[in-house]
Amino acid sequence: MSDLSRRSVLRAGVGAGAGLLTAPALAACGASSAAPVRSGRVRISLWTHDPGYIKTFRTAIRDTGLMRGSRFDYGLKVTSAAPGDVMTRMIAQAVADGNTPDLAGLVIDQFPRVMGSSIARNLFVDLGDTVRPFGDDLLKLAPYTVDGVPYGLDSDNSITVLYYRQDLFEKYRVPEQVATWEEFLEHGERLSKDHEVSVGMVSTGDNGSIVNGFLQFLLQRGGGFFDEAGRLVLDSPEALEVLRFMARGVRSGALLALPDPYGSACAAALKSGRLAATAMPNWYNAYGLQANVPDQKGRWRMRTLPRFAGGGHIGSTLGGTAFAVLKDKPHSQAALELLRRVYLSREGQILRYKSGGFLPTLKHLYQDPELVATEDAYLGGQPVFDVYGKAAANLPLFYQAPGMQILADVLGGPVLDALKGRTSPDAALQAGLRAYRQQVKR
Repeated sequence: MSDLSRRSVLRAGVGAGAGLLTAPALAACGASSAAPVRSGRVRISLWTHDPGYIKTFRTAIRDTGLMRGSRFDYGLKVTSAAPGDVMTRMIAQAVADGNTPDLAGLVIDQFPRVMGSSIARNLFVDLGDTVRPFGDDLLKLAPYTVDGVPYGLDSDNSITVLYYRQDLFEKYRVPEQVATWEEFLEHGERLSKDHEVSVGMVSTGDNGSIVNGFLQFLLQRGGGFFDEAGRLVLDSPEALEVLRFMARGVRSGALLALPDPYGSACAAALKSGRLAATAMPNWYNAYGLQANVPDQKGRWRMRTLPRFAGGGHIGSTLGGTAFAVLKDKPHSQAALELLRRVYLSREGQILRYKSGGFLPTLKHLYQDPELVATEDAYLGGQPVFDVYGKAAANLPLFYQAPGMQILADVLGGPVLDALKGRTSPDAALQAGLRAYRQQVKR
């Protein structure tokens, strides 16, 4: 196909798809006229939203041990943009037959945008052969898998744990190893009534935070939004149980309703001791606790999540960023090798943890002596991989589907209504399901 004909096809695809890539349009731009680079100096185009990933890849390409034996001498050309912009610009450039990245950092809630219409298949390298030798040892592939094909490797396991103020638990006589959420909520109700202290938080601000908070508990309980085949499974007893649990917690004060888990209201609650515990992923240690209350170093600890009495897991997950390799580009082979070295080797995973605190996605590394010996000074010198290892062995799977963003958009309002007591959890869940089904019919 000539360049002129290709542009015509792609422009037609954009018009027909209201700004989304169509399979024919992507197929037209799949092949590159430039020969693949197989060795020597390469400058990988890297797009991401997070300076932590930039630091990690820059550190990795300078690590002689990690790069030993590579056919390539790596450099980086970095483009920083907001998560949504990374995806939008990448799609636009693919449609225009323009400059797409070699490696793209895709935030987990953006990935559903490429899950339909064979978009992922036409954009990204199929990682099936790359990950097959790792089997079940490689975690967190499910959110970036389409029709059984993995297209991205996550940068962090994003394991949700329970952070708690050990000094306040001792002061208010809360056992550190409460077995179930139901029992934990009873302690929270007592603390709220007697001391105006809460043992958890839920977001009541932006739609994304509201839905993510609900999803984090739902995954732990053993539920989800979609199954492996992309079918909607939200209409479940687990979803109703979790929403009732959250609404009860807010109503009693055991769970503190906050507009933003990172904002000024949350910072004030942490500083005052109003918030004595919270269930959040591993990265909240740095970005939530240490950023807002550095003076509370040594007072915080973490543990695996209490179980729900009805079943589920002792861990959950929230968030993530996967890196995908754009296909049929001159540097595609070099980018795939770089990703494999940094994300699928012991040395690369330990480098990522030391460089940015990103938890391993290879399960066996949670027993690696170097990581097991890690102590967290902010958490009072606690050996954190004792907790992470137990949670990693019992994490839920999180599946996505092309309709994920639509579901998140329509579900936030009803969940908020239930948390604020404006409607029942039962009615809220059904309202969200009705709205989603109406949207996907259009």
